Amino acid sequence: MTEPDFSSIRSMADVTPELMTKFSEGTFTDLIGLKFTELTADRVAAEWVVTPQQFQPAGIVNGGVYCTVIETLASVAGSAWLGEKGTVVGVNNNTDFLRAVREGVLRGEATPIHRGRSQQLWVVVITDEQNRTVARGQVRLQNMYAQN
Repeated sequence: MTEPDFSSIRSMADVTPELMTKFSEGTFTDLIGLKFTELTADRVAAEWVVTPQQFQPAGIVNGGVYCTVIETLASVAGSAWLGEKGTVVGVNNNTDFLRAVREGVLRGEATPIHRGRSQQLWVVVITDEQNRTVARGQVRLQNMYAQN
């Protein structure tokens, strides 16, 4: 397999799900096995397989894993929407844990609630293989405009 050419990427709006997964190699999201499946300015989706390394001592997925996925999907989505104008930084992540998970494939989907001049608000829903919601979060992003 050839290495992807990142030199032509001007902004997150130019990134495909496959490139984002490749770009994430060596990061925390790579460590948990997150694979992007959709990446547009209006929706970002990804999935991962639950492994024991993601567990807290009670043998269920640690809430920090959900927070990480929620922050990641919202940030990638917000960056794709802002495009070449700049980047985004998370300023708040509020995550609710709704169902304990011990195995299977989990999927996350980020969609916008608000996209304004200075901030964005994204909701991310994580579901299991039976399409049950296991976690839900929202992330507020600050738009950081590029300086000319």
